[in-house]
Amino acid sequence: MNHPAAKASLLVTELWGLGDLVLAVPFLRAASAHAQVTLLAKPHAAPLLRRFAPAVELVSLVAPWTAFSGKYRLHRWPWKDLAAVRRELRDRHFDLGLSARFDPRDHLVLALAGASRRFGFPRAGSQIFLTDPIARPVRLHRAEHWRALAAACGWILPPGATAPPPTAVPRCIIVHTGAGRPTKVWPLEHFATIVARLQTAGYSVRLLCDAGQLDWWRGQSLAPVATATVGELLAELEVASAFIGNDSGPGHVAALLGLPTFTLFGNQYPDAFAPVHPAAAWIEGSPCPYKPCFDLCRFAVPQCLHDISVEAAWNRIRPWLAS
Repeated sequence: MNHPAAKASLLVTELWGLGDLVLAVPFLRAASAHAQVTLLAKPHAAPLLRRFAPAVELVSLVAPWTAFSGKYRLHRWPWKDLAAVRRELRDRHFDLGLSARFDPRDHLVLALAGASRRFGFPRAGSQIFLTDPIARPVRLHRAEHWRALAAACGWILPPGATAPPPTAVPRCIIVHTGAGRPTKVWPLEHFATIVARLQTAGYSVRLLCDAGQLDWWRGQSLAPVATATVGELLAELEVASAFIGNDSGPGHVAALLGLPTFTLFGNQYPDAFAPVHPAAAWIEGSPCPYKPCFDLCRFAVPQCLHDISVEAAWNRIRPWLAS
């Protein structure tokens, strides 16, 4: 009697933000049909995996080098926790390991984990940690990196979701005013004006924000909901039919659920980080010689984003909603 061959064991690393993790989900779903997949990621991956890739096992790690500040104060690193995670990964004897980031630190993690074959996009000499270095895709978008890794493994990524959840309420718009960094937050007073115009146009608006923005919104005509966890965010998005927000993780989660998204871009390029949805739209901020930038802005306020006026944004949002 012939028995099916055992699936290879695969380690995938995505140690950064929520948006980065969401862009990995189509790959994780496809990979789980071919391999026993373990994801090394921050704890916020758990509700996403339960919802979209339940066959993938999570090993949680908040990597100290992903902090927004003080990331290389080595004496503050949780060395015991890092050593424990390394032992756990090595004990699993992974056949394959891969990372979609051209980040030498990810490639070192794959090597320390002991994966037999290690796929990645080398940078700054990190090919010494990889057995199978891969040329970076011509297209900039992060989703293309995952597609290239799938091709290297002989897999095809299916298209993502394109329809809103069955629980979506027609003409219900989620407006999310938060982001992981202040440099990615469009002025709240601009958002308030957009919310008022949406209501005047007959849309039902559900306003979400970060906890630190609640005081500003007190006294406004629409009380927001602060979503503290990914699970809470998913529950809110399930009943919406479209999403408007900053260049941040919630927009990517909305697109993954099938919601059309409108994004306000400042310090990053839409070509690289726009939510993956056929009806995704955006407005891009003014030019800056330092774009793209990540953790910090060299100016008092991120003019690239703050220079987007309410009128300019509304003139893009209105036809997007009509379509």
